[in-house]
Amino acid sequence: MALSTSSKSEIMNLIGYGLAKFDTELTSYLGFKSKTDFARFVISKGLASTLRAVFNRQDSFDPYFSNGRKGWHQRNQREHIKLLIDSLFGTLNSQQFANLVYGLVSSNEDSGVIMPSTYITPIDVSRFQKMQETGIQAEYFFMNNYQKLPMFSDSKLEDARLWGNGFDFQITDTMNIINLVEVKGVRTQNGAIRMTDKEYSIARAYKDTFHLVIVANLNHAPYMSCITNPLESLQLTKYYIELKQISYHTLPLEWKQTI
Repeated sequence: MALSTSSKSEIMNLIGYGLAKFDTELTSYLGFKSKTDFARFVISKGLASTLRAVFNRQDSFDPYFSNGRKGWHQRNQREHIKLLIDSLFGTLNSQQFANLVYGLVSSNEDSGVIMPSTYITPIDVSRFQKMQETGIQAEYFFMNNYQKLPMFSDSKLEDARLWGNGFDFQITDTMNIINLVEVKGVRTQNGAIRMTDKEYSIARAYKDTFHLVIVANLNHAPYMSCITNPLESLQLTKYYIELKQISYHTLPLEWKQTI
């Protein structure tokens, strides 16, 4: 069973990032004499169909590194992906990153499920899974571009995602007016989004200071669509979904101090 299209795309993003950042150091640690030989290896694993496809991915990350290459900055907007990879794997050196890439590429040949191995650790697997989330990519794009939206052109952003209170960011303008923003991502130019009950409640309470930002076309050239007071302008259908949660419990025990 092959990896999903999404997994393949994100592995290719890591390959492009690695080639742009580490150049031949990456391919040397992987045992290849040239980047072309490495690109052929990537093709043999079913991750790309042509050499150009591999090098195009490198080109799209080149503008973000001081490597002497200008790349193709206008063809794709990958700065949000670069920042996301930085946050997940930015501390790895060239050899560690090479191991990560090898572990991910090699996983494509077996079950299609990425598992920890000699080359890729459990936390690497978790980080890679996080990298594939549409919402995470959309949030990074928004954080890097929010001031391009006219209503936020001169504002301060505060990250509220950790608290889970029904919005992702608090934005304060020069007049000290506070706005709340919930970000949603769509892979193409069309697609549905959903709001949780908590997000809906916050939107209803804050009205004109609550904004829903859709980052669309994430797979190609992302752009933002901002909807103020979305409950007034979007048609939303309520769904009731019952979730079954399984947990495992002990009997009451005496917990003795270890040290």
